[in-house]
Amino acid sequence: MTKYNAKFDSFGSYVPKKIVNNFDLEKMVDTSDEWIKTRTGMFERHFADSHEAASDLAFKAAEQAIYSSKTTRLKDIQMIIVGTISGDHPFPATACILQQKLGLKDIPAFDISAGCTGFIYAADIAKQYIESGLYDTILVVGVEILSRLINWSDRGTCVLFGDGAGAAIMKRADKSELSRVISSKITADASEWDLLIQKGGGSRYPASEATVKENAHTVYMEGNKIFKHAVKSMYSISLEALKAADLDLKDIDWVVPHQANLRIIDSLVEKFKLPKSKAIVTIDKYANTSSSSILLAISDAIGSGKIRRGDIVLITAFGAGLTYGTMIFRY
Repeated sequence: MTKYNAKFDSFGSYVPKKIVNNFDLEKMVDTSDEWIKTRTGMFERHFADSHEAASDLAFKAAEQAIYSSKTTRLKDIQMIIVGTISGDHPFPATACILQQKLGLKDIPAFDISAGCTGFIYAADIAKQYIESGLYDTILVVGVEILSRLINWSDRGTCVLFGDGAGAAIMKRADKSELSRVISSKITADASEWDLLIQKGGGSRYPASEATVKENAHTVYMEGNKIFKHAVKSMYSISLEALKAADLDLKDIDWVVPHQANLRIIDSLVEKFKLPKSKAIVTIDKYANTSSSSILLAISDAIGSGKIRRGDIVLITAFGAGLTYGTMIFRY
């Protein structure tokens, strides 16, 4: 039994100004617009400028979420959780740098490394704190600058990634409110953790001249295996979350999957036996932005009038680890 309900009060997002489309990539690597679109559904992605770091993008997304909420920044926010695999530094946490940029003091701030499932992991943690009564307002962020982790000699992965940030204000819901997080499930299957990895830079393969030459500080992914795991995992954990909420897929107004690949999204929606019109898809605009992709998609859908107050939304993601999770909420 939970003491309170948690809800999403507002969302915000930010993408860098620089846009790189498929035709730009044709000039950089051995690829084509048709090849990328057919295999991924992507056309554009945003790349951060050289002076921008993850905390800079996160700050702008957070400010938008705060502005969209009735939250008073210095008075109300009691915790910051950031999902990222491309933070400003290996340490300290990007959440701490964001705290400083926001002018906040004396509140917990930490990062979650769960790959593309980072936002759902972070939101699930925030939900527990709010439901327990320990906190009533938490800033949750997903941010990535994956353009810094691209291996430009790997034509299969270099076209996949973009940069961006999203933020959400999670609050304690009043008893009379319909808005609330209904169900949440997160898990991981580490049996094939090495299918999606940045090998260099940690204690296993410390940064060296050799790791730089080997491109060990960039993304390595076995795409075909990840595809199969992603669809199966997101489908199964979504069914678990629906069962826990005593809901059926027909009760869901919108599905917002992690924007990794259009074929993954289409396969998942097909397994759900839902019309494609119920899925929020922004992969053509942003490509794969890992932990920020769901937040970017939600922000776009709210801005365009698709997702409205009272709608029941299912978000689901799969990422490095291999992690996966689903959250269902009434907005």
